Amino acid sequence: MKPKATVEEIRARFDLDVERFSDLETGQSAAIDAPLVLDLITQSAAAVTPGAVSLLDIGCGAGNFTLKLLEAIPDLRDLVLVDLSRPMLDRAVERIGGRGSRLVTAWQSDIRDLDLPAGRFHLVVAAAVLHHLREEREWRAVFAAIHRSLRPGGSFWVADLVEHAIPQVQSILWRRYSEYLAGLKGPEYRDRVFAYVDYEDTPRPLVWQIDLLRQSGFARVEVLHKNGCFAAFGALK
Repeated sequence: MKPKATVEEIRARFDLDVERFSDLETGQSAAIDAPLVLDLITQSAAAVTPGAVSLLDIGCGAGNFTLKLLEAIPDLRDLVLVDLSRPMLDRAVERIGGRGSRLVTAWQSDIRDLDLPAGRFHLVVAAAVLHHLREEREWRAVFAAIHRSLRPGGSFWVADLVEHAIPQVQSILWRRYSEYLAGLKGPEYRDRVFAYVDYEDTPRPLVWQIDLLRQSGFARVEVLHKNGCFAAFGALK
């Protein structure tokens, strides 16, 4: 296996990419169907956990998912934002902080290093972040920690890049993703995205993650959307 980016290298790239992650209308353009996924997770979280007051946003970026959830769930008031990047966290707090009398806590950290409080959150969301996990033990530890951090009836929502267990299928869908990126902003943009995916990311198949959610103790799991190499899904404690 080729060497992968360190946490510090990933942090440094995101420190310089705040503006791209601050567009609430488009979401993240490199991710297929990003605006649709933002809406689907927001609507699903609001429907499943309508009285939620506490939220953990893992890999919050500039705060897009938290902002949308605040629109859909007005009672949210205990917000914990986690990100590797301090500039991302600062932008998220700036965008979210002025919206009502809410407690906004920003933790600059790798989710693997956090000791999450047990039973604190009604909602956990992780958008475009879990693909940075490496070994299977890290995935298992993070999913278990998220399950413990949720209150009974709480829900966990994921939007992420996924891979495919069958190589021929992965090849087909990766080619389609290549065509999407080239059509979006040209071949140089495609090559740049592919370069950082290859160096930084270690995604897992959607089915593998769904199985892991069940193994971690989640009672029900739901797939909201899948298009090519991107998926949105959630689970209920």
